[in-house]
Amino acid sequence: MSNGQWGSTTTVRATARPAPGLPAVSGHQDALDGIRAIAALAVLVFHVAGSSGSLYREYGWLYNGGQIGVPIFFTLSGLLLYRPFAAAVLDVRRPKPSTRTYLRKRAFRILPAYWAVVICFMLTAGLWHIADPISWGSLLTLTHTYLPEPWWDSSLGPPHLGQAWSLAVEAAWYLSLPATAAVLAWYARRTSSNDVGVRAKRLLRGLAAYAGLSMVYAAVIFLTPYHQNIGLWLPRFFAWFAIGMALAVITVWARLEPYGPVPRLCRTVAASWRACWAGAALLYVIASTPVTGPLGLGVWSMDMAWTSILDVVVSGLCAAAFVAPVALAPGGGDPVMNAILGNPVMRFLGRISYSVFLWQMLIIVGWYDWTGRAFKGSVKTDLPLLLAATIAVATASYYLVERPAQRLARPRRDRPKAKPDRKAQPDRKAQPEPEAKPTQQAEPEPARKAEPEPEPARKPEPDRPDRPAETRKDLPVVRPAVQEDPPDGDPEDGRPGPPSSARSTLPDLPAKPGGAATAERPPGRE
Repeated sequence: MSNGQWGSTTTVRATARPAPGLPAVSGHQDALDGIRAIAALAVLVFHVAGSSGSLYREYGWLYNGGQIGVPIFFTLSGLLLYRPFAAAVLDVRRPKPSTRTYLRKRAFRILPAYWAVVICFMLTAGLWHIADPISWGSLLTLTHTYLPEPWWDSSLGPPHLGQAWSLAVEAAWYLSLPATAAVLAWYARRTSSNDVGVRAKRLLRGLAAYAGLSMVYAAVIFLTPYHQNIGLWLPRFFAWFAIGMALAVITVWARLEPYGPVPRLCRTVAASWRACWAGAALLYVIASTPVTGPLGLGVWSMDMAWTSILDVVVSGLCAAAFVAPVALAPGGGDPVMNAILGNPVMRFLGRISYSVFLWQMLIIVGWYDWTGRAFKGSVKTDLPLLLAATIAVATASYYLVERPAQRLARPRRDRPKAKPDRKAQPDRKAQPEPEAKPTQQAEPEPARKAEPEPEPARKPEPDRPDRPAETRKDLPVVRPAVQEDPPDGDPEDGRPGPPSSARSTLPDLPAKPGGAATAERPPGRE
């Protein structure tokens, strides 16, 4: 069969073996829930250590590595949110994602739960500023890190919302992603070839340049007059998002070329998850030391320029080594890795990880202010209590705020329909039985005419080379289309919605030629 669109001629017979395992490009991955849980808990430990004072004592620098949760979150966002855009570039049959739908889902995903935290803060610790419209407007719109002279002392924001600076970076990246994806798509398509590998390589080169902007920005902020929070703005963290975006390109590329070197690379990285995680642990230790800058954020001086760049590189590599084996894992992944990250406890903590991230500072700082033990506590004694309280509040926030908001983000036709109330239906047993009527002898049915037996099916004639080409029935080879994220699900959350007849399905992968099959492919391609 000739496939002119892809420039290859392949004839496959029924004896060919199936395609090898390929990385997932849609749907829910349990192991990613575990990664979210670890990232949220790492940030919580860092905040407890900082508020208790343990961070600034002997060997307290080890707790500083808890900030690694931020690049992990950014990497996951790049992986899950850019994947539909990458698929639209590499697969010519895939439509471009709707920017309006994407922004609506992002808004319903992050804003309702965050607004609940802001309202709770303004009614308690921020009560003295409850009549300040600038405080309300900047906090609700996640623009508080851009204020030139805010009333709070910390450059990160109010102490009870100190973690929200990274959410402001996320929100800025969400808004910029459609434009960034459009530029990358324009660059990838600046070639006469429709080959998947050519476009994928151009996308990866574009992402390398995108990540390089972080290094330039990290150096420039120390050479020019700057805003006090300029180091907390989006350009400094392009590299961390680019890591996830590159993983998204690789996974889609592997699905579209299941027999090339890219799927083998994915399987190799996934099988080496122990070595990757060992490397991530070593990078975590390095990122915890003063080599990558001071313990606190928002502290800038000229002698910190090189450490600022090193922090972006080391933390990004740590996140990549931790996330890549899971993102590139074929099929169900390694059983041991799934047992660690995909067990019921980790899946639950991953589902509520966003609320854990949102509520932790309000609980931690409020606890130390109420007990008068700020910078006088201990991680060993305070962490279990604060962890339990945060998980309890986060669970309530997830079920009362997050899940209802995600249902509203779905199109009306894809929302689950309410089940009929069985109690409202009349009880059939309570109804009186109808009176029995006198039985009548049924008349015998007329005899039916015997139908003629069907003729036996003729066996298909064997395929002969002397037959015309248009009558031959070679099995077609169809390149696998990347499955689109469910219209009612959340790409970042990874949880699909209820079944929908409009949801696209992933066709069977092409069988690799083997045995009696023959294949002709372009030179230089495997």
